[in-house]
This record gives sequence, structure tokens and C-alpha cells, in this order.
Amino acid sequence: MNVLILGSGGREHTLAWKILQSPHCSSLFVGPGNAGTAAIANNVSLSLSDFNQIGDFCIKQSIEMLIVGPEAPLVDGIYDHFKTTDQLKNIKVIGPSKQGAILEGSKAYAKKFMFKNDIPTAGYAEFTKDTLEEGIAYIHNQKGPIVLKCDGLAAGKGVVILEDKDQAAQELSDMLNGKFGGAGHTVVIEDFLSGIEFSVFVLTDGKNYKILPVAKDYKRIGEGDTGLNTGGMGAVSPPPFVDKDLMTKVISRIVEPTVQGLQDDHIEYKGIIFIGLIKVNGDPYVIEYNCRLGDPETEVVLPRLDSDLLELFQSLHTDSLATHEITINPQAAATIMLVSGGYPEAYEKGKSMTIPHETPSQFFHAGTIHKGEEVVTNGGRVLAITSMHTDFRKAIEQSMKEAEKISFEGKNYRKDIGFDL
Repeated sequence: MNVLILGSGGREHTLAWKILQSPHCSSLFVGPGNAGTAAIANNVSLSLSDFNQIGDFCIKQSIEMLIVGPEAPLVDGIYDHFKTTDQLKNIKVIGPSKQGAILEGSKAYAKKFMFKNDIPTAGYAEFTKDTLEEGIAYIHNQKGPIVLKCDGLAAGKGVVILEDKDQAAQELSDMLNGKFGGAGHTVVIEDFLSGIEFSVFVLTDGKNYKILPVAKDYKRIGEGDTGLNTGGMGAVSPPPFVDKDLMTKVISRIVEPTVQGLQDDHIEYKGIIFIGLIKVNGDPYVIEYNCRLGDPETEVVLPRLDSDLLELFQSLHTDSLATHEITINPQAAATIMLVSGGYPEAYEKGKSMTIPHETPSQFFHAGTIHKGEEVVTNGGRVLAITSMHTDFRKAIEQSMKEAEKISFEGKNYRKDIGFDL
């Protein structure tokens, strides 16, 4: 089978690494890819927003499966484009329809979906520029902290939590007046939930589902979960606090009602539902839905998946998912993300990297490119280091050792991943 993966981050390098383990993969392309995917697959220059260009490439290379890594093409309707184009409709697209992707593309829609299907989540209200004054009054009537979320996609930066109500009111005004562009035309204000977060990944064909390895990621730039939010500074799988009792609640109260809700609304969904959860007093609540694999969670989830991922993806389009068993490696996985100096604010690219060839860990490239024979930085998040061990603490320790061996100007990483486990 000829496969194309869309994207250029650590998630896409990990997907490529995993897909290549399948005997069913004949040739693999990654567009646009990075220095890591270039070493194992065929990088191709593609624009994630140019569906015609992507479609033409798929026709030319006889692509049989398109795996969509990032959320934006899914929210913009790449699944629907392929399904409604005669020359592309037989290509198996891994990802939901545009309607399904709205679960991530609109926080307000996701909240309505959860309330409609009795899925536990924080209470909320939504406001627009026309109802700004009502929103400010709502803030001053809430208990702190105040949680503000842009309705649309904001590259992981559209969630703000503030203790001070006056600051929250100003932030609401800024959001609704364009701070995050079109993503903030509507803002959701949520009740604050206090607990520990984790992520559940559901593979579904829209009717049946399978649970992939569970993970916990770390979003804040600073140790002790301080400072600005990032795309993710590290992850651990499985989180030791996610026991059988908690997962039973997750499945019965959240996963099954979510999949049933998709069926009830006649939504085509052949891909991953990423469910961001928080454990509050022993019970799970949904923080958010994503319509694809997370990053850097992918870098710990897929290394623990012993099943053939390409076969599982194929089964989404052959109504055979229910016949597959998911086999998970009992070892723990831990990933540490190396980032550019200054990230998540202003940072420089093009920094020369030294990466050891011999390592017991797995390196997944995120923001890297080749400059001649050299690998250089090309993003805020640069490289994920994943290690496995029977003890997650030992896995973290191993990744830390490897992090010290890699060099580039401005290198930064958190040294406390897993501190709260």
C-alpha cells in the first residue's frame, strides 16, 4: 500500500516510524515532513491547505491511504474534499469529516455536543463581541479562577486561566477584539476544574471503537507546570493514576456516549478522537476533544502499541475494526521535548544540531530540516526523545540522559516531566 502522511512535526515522524513497521506498507511519503522523516521516508513539498495539490500528488503516486496529522486540514474539510472528488474518493482518508472535526474546531460546538449527550464536562457560557458586557458581568459573578477559551483553532494558545477577574474581563475583551484572529469571534467561559489531567485516544470508524494507550502530557514551559502554555514539553504513558476503575468510568460515561453521539448525528468519523480529560475527586470530566493524535503524546502512545497500525487504519474503511485486538506493550514510555531558546515566544531557527547516532532511545524530529548535510532547527519544538522501561521513572531518566547528549544553541527542556506522578 502506498501511504501519504500530512504534517511536519514529531507526531508525523512517529506515525511514519510506526507505519513503516507494517509489512503492508509499500512506499511512504510525508508532506512536508522534517529531517527525521527524510531519513526513513520520502519527503514531498506540499501545502497543508492546498487540497488540489495534495490530491494531484495522490493521483500521481497512486496513494491508497492519506493519514492526516494536524487538525487544520481536517477542520477545513480535507476528508470531504477527497470523498466528493471522483479521482480521490477511493483513497482511504484517516481522519473525520468536516462535521466530525468541528469537535475540535469549535469549543462551543463541543460543549453543546457534550451536554446533549450527558457527557461530564465543566459548566460554561459563550459570548461574542455583541455580548461582551454580558460576558464581563458573567466573569464577575463566577468563582475564580476564570477559564477563557477561544472557540476556534488558535495553535494551542487560545486557552487562558486567570485568577484576577478584572484581568479576565480585559482578556475576554482582547480575545473578542481579535487577539487570536478569527478563532476568538466567540469565547467560551468555563467553570474551573481542579484535578490531574490525562489523555485517552479512541480509534473509531464512527460506530465501533478501540482504546489506544493512555497518556499524560505537560503543556507549561516551566518546571512545576509554570509559565506559558506550549504545544507540549513531554509526556508519559501510562499515567500510573489511571487505574481500571477510572478507565471503566471513562469508557461508560465518555467514550461510548461520544461514539453513540456521532452515530445519532450521522457524522462520518474514521480516525482518532483525542479526549482531554481531568480526574476530579475520582471522576473523569472532558476538558476538550481533538480530532487527531496529540503531540507529544503520539511519541509515547505509538511506541507502546504493538498492533499493526496500518492494519488498524485500514479496518476503519472495511467495517472490520471490531474484529481487531489492540495489543499494548506493558512497558512505560516517557518523552522529553527539546525546544528552541525563547519558545513559546520569539525564537530563532537555523541552529546547527549535533545528534548521537547510537542511542537506546528513539528520537522523533519535530522542528528540524536539512541544510546541506547538516540538521538544523526549524521550529519552537525541535526534537522528542522517547525511552521505554518497566518503571516510568527509569524511562524518564533515560530520556534525560539522551537530552544532555544533543546540542544546539539555545536548547531548552523541562527536567521534571512526571514530577506529579
